[in-house]
Amino acid sequence: MKDITVAIDGFSSTGKSTIAKQLAKKLEYVYVDSGAMYRAVTLYAMQHQLISNTFFYKDKLISVLDIISLKFKFNTDLGFAEIYLNDINVEKEIRNIEVSEFVSKVAEISEVRRKLVEQQQQFGTNKRVVMDGRDIGTVVFPNAELKIFMNASAKKRAQRRFEELTKRGDKVTFDEILKNIEYRDYIDSTRKDSPLIKANDAIEIDNSEMTIDEQFEKIYTIVINKINSLK
Repeated sequence: MKDITVAIDGFSSTGKSTIAKQLAKKLEYVYVDSGAMYRAVTLYAMQHQLISNTFFYKDKLISVLDIISLKFKFNTDLGFAEIYLNDINVEKEIRNIEVSEFVSKVAEISEVRRKLVEQQQQFGTNKRVVMDGRDIGTVVFPNAELKIFMNASAKKRAQRRFEELTKRGDKVTFDEILKNIEYRDYIDSTRKDSPLIKANDAIEIDNSEMTIDEQFEKIYTIVINKINSLK
């Protein structure tokens, strides 16, 4: 079976990470959550008082990028790799609503994007990788053999995110989540550096009315068909 790179892009909370993890496990590929990398940098900025609702010291964040270490370590119990920020597991911390509120602002910074894109491209040197994010098919892996673009209505995405966060005990409201998603959509789509756009050769999947199982079966079939076509 031919080794390929699978690039998955799309709007926030469209289930990119879920499908990417499933595909990587089924194919026995490496899974890389590029969004987790931006979230980890955002968490660092928050921890060091470089960003808040009232200020953002971009230059200071840029000046310390070289001392921010990001690594993925495979968790056998979970079946996927978790992200470590300066050797500390921050997989749970980066998923909270506070990080979500600031991550698009951090991801706008060209210096941050350059640093992380370089690392992401190294992960795909030998193919056999499934990576999800905002610019994987357009910037990180423009020559990926298969590109998927995930989409769903903002309200559907907000409902899924709301259920995910409340299930783990976070105190959030639906309106708060919806507002955050709509704001991130705007920032991600209009930023000057690597905006969120569908690659010309990407296959768009609207999963608004799909279950997780239905989504996996549809996309896995697309992946296998692509691999078979390249033999």
